[in-house]
Amino acid sequence: MFLNSILIIIILGKSNEILAVQNIACETLGNLKEFLLSDGYSISEILASKQKIPETIDNFDAIFILGGPMSVNDNLEYLIKEEQLIVNSIELGIPVLGICLGSQLLANSCGGKVQKGSKKEIGWGFVDITDYGKNSLFKNIVDKTIPVFQWHGDTFVLPENAIVLSLSKLYIQAFEYKTAFGIQFHLEVTEKMILDWIQEYQKEIQDANVDKQELVFEIEKKVKDLNRYSKIVYENFISLIGK
Repeated sequence: MFLNSILIIIILGKSNEILAVQNIACETLGNLKEFLLSDGYSISEILASKQKIPETIDNFDAIFILGGPMSVNDNLEYLIKEEQLIVNSIELGIPVLGICLGSQLLANSCGGKVQKGSKKEIGWGFVDITDYGKNSLFKNIVDKTIPVFQWHGDTFVLPENAIVLSLSKLYIQAFEYKTAFGIQFHLEVTEKMILDWIQEYQKEIQDANVDKQELVFEIEKKVKDLNRYSKIVYENFISLIGK
């Protein structure tokens, strides 16, 4: 049994090491961390605003760029470095998953454009998966429309040759670009993360006239559903390692 476990870890990837870049402490890998650790990966987590982004990245099997309240257009030095990290990762063929702000950084760094949306999407909603998406990042998700958790005000114009994987009524919600994937919404959130965000982003909630009760209504059930979808997306993404 012990030897079998070791063999499983050895064949995961070239290093079995994952880089996760946070932009604010409260927006973490969430349930994705549990999936990665359960599969035997080690994770290097850095907070980009306070820690140096690695210059040597060819030892990582995959890279996750997470969310945050800042905008790509804020011209912050660490966001510029994250964009270069994304470009370098794609050039090396390393799978990248950008979530919310991470997806916007991906779009911007690859020739797209990020801009303020006509309306903020905060809270629970639905997104439609495209036909291409059902054979890509959302493969094995039976439903064409899935419930998600959202928290963003910016949206993007996609870079040339990017492929749309998911949409809401307002915006493009997920896309594929070479070895990278951007997702505007959140499947990774845990119940604790949502409660933390409600505290951290109180002013934004008030300004957007969002009802806090709607954010926590049936939260346990909704987070459980998210976890199920997140596991499928995770498995699809992580299967790209070594390809």
